[in-house]
Amino acid sequence: MSDAEQPTAADVRAAAEAVKAALDRHLEAVERRAEGAGNDNGNGSSDTAVYAAFDELAAAGEAYDELLYEIYDEVTPFEIPGGDSMPAYTGPETPSALSVLIRRDYTVVEPQRLLAQAQRVTDLDPDSADEESPAAASAGSSVHAALGVLFGEYEADEIATRHKEFGLDEGDSTLWVAAADEPSEPGEWLTAPFEQADPERVICRFDVSSVFDEADVELDDEE
Repeated sequence: MSDAEQPTAADVRAAAEAVKAALDRHLEAVERRAEGAGNDNGNGSSDTAVYAAFDELAAAGEAYDELLYEIYDEVTPFEIPGGDSMPAYTGPETPSALSVLIRRDYTVVEPQRLLAQAQRVTDLDPDSADEESPAAASAGSSVHAALGVLFGEYEADEIATRHKEFGLDEGDSTLWVAAADEPSEPGEWLTAPFEQADPERVICRFDVSSVFDEADVELDDEE
């Protein structure tokens, strides 16, 4: 790249002004949606304007951040979710039903601890394992059976908070809150619980990953 093509301090200033303008447009779009909420026209145009302004602000912020780092070796304290991680929301503005989708990954790091915990559960409560299933006889000797006993005995949230007690190590996890048109009928989706997960209907999501911690460490090192 030639010297003429290299970004300058003026480019950084122009990018900062673009962020300010995009920020104003985003706030205006949010305010217009709030003012028109009582009309309930249902056309979704106000949401579309907010999403468009959000994408514009995200792009302006990313451009400014890149230039700021390249020219001044500095970064902003803001982190805007990337537009390619989730598509724009297209569900109803006021959902009448919700689906909560959760995925948590674990690694079995201490099999003996896992087996001991499962055996303790079956010793205290023989009904925790079906008498005719292999788990009833092998909860303390089979990791497969032990997992069935523990996840059958404890709620997923309790296992998440006590995973070390069960010889497990946490991996990535995510929780999606998605809008639904109407409540599902009992048993309707049990055969394929995640088949109809639509990213465009996700109202909000919460991700946990060690990669975020690593990014923070790298940023601290750079600073």
